[in-house]
Amino acid sequence: MRDVRTLPKAHLHVHLESTVRPGTVREWGGPPEPDGGFTTFRQFADQRARVRELLTTADRFRRVAVEFCADEAAQGTRYVEVTFTAASHGERVGDPEMPLEAVLDGLAEGQARHGIECRVLLDHSRRRPVERMWQTYKLALRHERVIGIGLAGDESYPLAPFAQVCDAARDAGLHLVHHAGEAAGAGSIREAIELGHTERLGHGIRVLDDAALVAEVRERGLPLEVCPSSNVLLGLVPSLAEHPLPRLREAGLAVTVNTDGETALAAEYLRLREVFGYGDAELAAFATASIDASFAPEQLKARLRADVAAWLATPPASS
Repeated sequence: MRDVRTLPKAHLHVHLESTVRPGTVREWGGPPEPDGGFTTFRQFADQRARVRELLTTADRFRRVAVEFCADEAAQGTRYVEVTFTAASHGERVGDPEMPLEAVLDGLAEGQARHGIECRVLLDHSRRRPVERMWQTYKLALRHERVIGIGLAGDESYPLAPFAQVCDAARDAGLHLVHHAGEAAGAGSIREAIELGHTERLGHGIRVLDDAALVAEVRERGLPLEVCPSSNVLLGLVPSLAEHPLPRLREAGLAVTVNTDGETALAAEYLRLREVFGYGDAELAAFATASIDASFAPEQLKARLRADVAAWLATPPASS
């Protein structure tokens, strides 16, 4: 079997604030991860909020972005669309522009050092005011390397109040990607499609609740950003062995493999090999699906697809 760390990959669903290195969190006096993982989404969100509060200066935002690039490159990630909650940070630190500008500076530095291509998606919590999502939209328009926006957070809060922002973003040429079908069911997915103009489904695993919706998502070619270990960590799926990822594939849906920021991407691929018995050809297919589903330029997509094919064509090293 080939080394999954050398498999060229695109990473489409990863929250920058969830990737802060444990050593960096400790250095800044932050909270440790709970023993045994999270038991509720609220516990997870509260812990992540405490980590976000450590991001107080441009140097810290920049450092996190540089370290993110290093860690992703070590996993074989060649292209990443990282999610960042810029407007919330700007409001918290009293400087609307600084957090995003510092992160973009850090990503540029990390790209140059580690040979990885990065683009940014700005997210907004469904629990927060519509006015802040308008700020997110305006921030996205001001920065070329910000390619889209979307809604995240507790899906029990509807998308409908944000529909006008989504309309404006679509009309302005921004990409739209919303979390849907993670903790909530088919209704959140339909709302993301019909009102949110989503181009991918952040998570989307609950699409299987509705056979008609499965057919619609398949016909639309909407990719799913599946994060198996995160779903288990947050208690949304009992175990990795019970994760619906194989059923999503069997339904003919476009499935991409991601981490949510809760694990390393190569480790996620390795778990799929170990738990579901996927061989190298299937892992390469996941990598290609992520490249196809990305918003990368077509020339870069073609190069990455060729690199995946080369990885698969190279005989595995003998043990």
